[in-house]
Amino acid sequence: MAKAKNTNRLDVYKTFKLYIGGAFPRTESGRYITEETHKGAFVANICRASRKDFRDAVVAARSAHGGWAARTPFNRSQILHRMAEMLESRRHGFEHALRERAGYSKADAGAEVDAAIDRLLWYGGWADKFVQVFGATNPVASPHFNFTIPESTGVLATLAPKDAPLLGLVTSFAPLIVSGNTVVAIVDHDHRSIAIDFAEILHCSDLPAGVINILTGYRDEVLDHIGGHRDVDGIAVFDATAEERKSIGIEAADTVKRVHFYDTPKGGDWTADEAQSPYWILPFVEFKTAWHPMGY
Repeated sequence: MAKAKNTNRLDVYKTFKLYIGGAFPRTESGRYITEETHKGAFVANICRASRKDFRDAVVAARSAHGGWAARTPFNRSQILHRMAEMLESRRHGFEHALRERAGYSKADAGAEVDAAIDRLLWYGGWADKFVQVFGATNPVASPHFNFTIPESTGVLATLAPKDAPLLGLVTSFAPLIVSGNTVVAIVDHDHRSIAIDFAEILHCSDLPAGVINILTGYRDEVLDHIGGHRDVDGIAVFDATAEERKSIGIEAADTVKRVHFYDTPKGGDWTADEAQSPYWILPFVEFKTAWHPMGY
């Protein structure tokens, strides 16, 4: 027979840290953001990432880039598939988090988890196909084979959407890592804890440490630093205001880095088909051309 619950017992609240280099460190600044449910109940104190945390995440992403880019496209596909498997196995926990923290209905929570799983599988399927689709064999006048091949750009910062706390995060990194880029994701919305829940999926999915790093905090505190950081090769931006577009553009021009502003789907529906495309991979690949003499 089960014993009655001890009414004197205190609940143990989960500690949500940052995700950098395959580990879960606290922010070096010691600052935090208090997260509440849609009803105003306490969820947790969430780490408020600093510029130093961002620099640490860039170092981790740079260290991981060479190995991740060198992996076969098929292996990268397998790892995205593994992420989808892990998310499927924990779907009830994420559905509960979306309902209790973000105020989703049961149907909407299920739809977002389904879409996140499907999006990981969808981009995983493109890992060993986009090179064939977007690469080319070029006709040349000399006796050479001439090939144009897309390769990864390097270390990218991505500003995740402010809606869809699970699906928005997946949408912000999946088209970037599939080609071999590594990512530092900045998460700035009312339910940041769900992003760190998802970091646990990444941690158990065979993803090499440093390929995806997740920082929770405020965009405006690190925005200028992202654009001016000379070891960041590109910036993927979702849900940017006009002021953010201007600020990022000015800072990125000084360090000659790629910037792409992704369009928000109509009505902010990140489950829509228009929220995924193989063309979302292209802004952060480098097209390299190789010449090879023909044999006789």
